Amino acid sequence: MRLGFIGTGNMGFPMAQNLLLQGNELIVHNRTKEKAEPLIARGAKWAESPAEVAEKSEVLFTMLSDDHALEEVTLGQNGLLSAMRAGSIHVSSSTVSVQLMGRLTKLHQEKGVFLLSSPVMGRPDAAKAARLKLLLAGPAKVIEQVKPLLLALGEVLICGEVPKMANAVKLGNNFLIASMLEALAEAITMVRKHGVKAEDYVEIINAFFGSPVYKNYSHLMLNRAWEPAGFKLQLGLKDVKLALAAAEAVHAPMPVADVVKNHLIEAGAQGWGDQDWTAILKAVERDAGVDRE
Repeated sequence: MRLGFIGTGNMGFPMAQNLLLQGNELIVHNRTKEKAEPLIARGAKWAESPAEVAEKSEVLFTMLSDDHALEEVTLGQNGLLSAMRAGSIHVSSSTVSVQLMGRLTKLHQEKGVFLLSSPVMGRPDAAKAARLKLLLAGPAKVIEQVKPLLLALGEVLICGEVPKMANAVKLGNNFLIASMLEALAEAITMVRKHGVKAEDYVEIINAFFGSPVYKNYSHLMLNRAWEPAGFKLQLGLKDVKLALAAAEAVHAPMPVADVVKNHLIEAGAQGWGDQDWTAILKAVERDAGVDRE
């Protein structure tokens, strides 16, 4: 199958690579061509613009950082929507607002093409190992066409027949992770101030909860493994803000999200925005008068 992929960054690159390894013809585009070079060396074809990718693809994937990037690639000059052929499919794997996904859904329908939303859960190592959790929403008949492709990337979890539903689920899930990071940071800081070794406490946490998510993130905090970032703190702040906007749109209070947002803002103000979002621990420590760095 002729596939397009736009956005070959930390997450997009391993996803595109796995699609290529499945024997698909792959056309790629990225803002910086250098990041796509290893894919080109493996047989992918380069396109000079999103429109060129759309012209040559039956199914087109986008994996971009935020609303602005997705909107520009889709609707901007030489944007993909202008060149999509009738009946072709755009799979958006970006974590973006429910508002933008709703608008793009309408514009795709007017063009006679299909939009699926499939944001992913998992870090770059999971993407490389094809162990992502792919949240998928859109028309059922289109999902059936695309699902075999997505299974090459991980496990597919259906969220509904309206694309923005997958974005609501993704924002809800990222809010849960961000809230867990805040709670972990607060608990680790508190018990340390009572003289408990952080490594002992982390071992107890993982013995009690038995959660791979707790285990992964607690060890990142314990080892202060901020760099290289698996998921940048500034992107975590973006997602928490998107969750708050989604909540406001349907009058659903999320007071915990405000607490998390403020600590992420504080961390960003300290220059930690490009570090892993587990660096929220440093903001909590700073408020508690603990100087670890």
